[in-house]
Amino acid sequence: MIVDTLANRHLYTQLHPRLAVALTHLSETDFTSKPVGNYELEGKNLFVIVNDYETKPREIEPFEVHQQYIDVQYVVSGEEEFGYLPLADQIPSKPYYDKHDYAEFDFESNKDDAAFIPLKSGMFAIFFPGDMHMPGTSASPQKVRKVVIKVRI
Repeated sequence: MIVDTLANRHLYTQLHPRLAVALTHLSETDFTSKPVGNYELEGKNLFVIVNDYETKPREIEPFEVHQQYIDVQYVVSGEEEFGYLPLADQIPSKPYYDKHDYAEFDFESNKDDAAFIPLKSGMFAIFFPGDMHMPGTSASPQKVRKVVIKVRI
């Protein structure tokens, strides 16, 4: 897991060629006026999800983990927190679903081991397979515009 701002994106471009494309796309695109929805950059290998939502309490959200994609989550406006912990011996509450590339893990079983980290406007988080994460939470509801770029490994 990585948390940073786009000013430092150059530090991560060597990790994966499509990750470099994703970070460049985030830095060169005005997402304040992009419509909500999905669009492809490189087919199923690299695609973008633009979303507006209200954050939820962490107690009602599951953790998730992916196997086929790296998540690059960028907050355009607003602020949220995300839960994070490394995937170890946790047992999923919903098994891995290949079509949508995720497994879910319940909050209650993992709350004592998780760190909750703020993600403010202009910041991004990169979640690799093996990084359990719970995005989109806060103590009180906040309006957020976030872009998620899915990077196939």
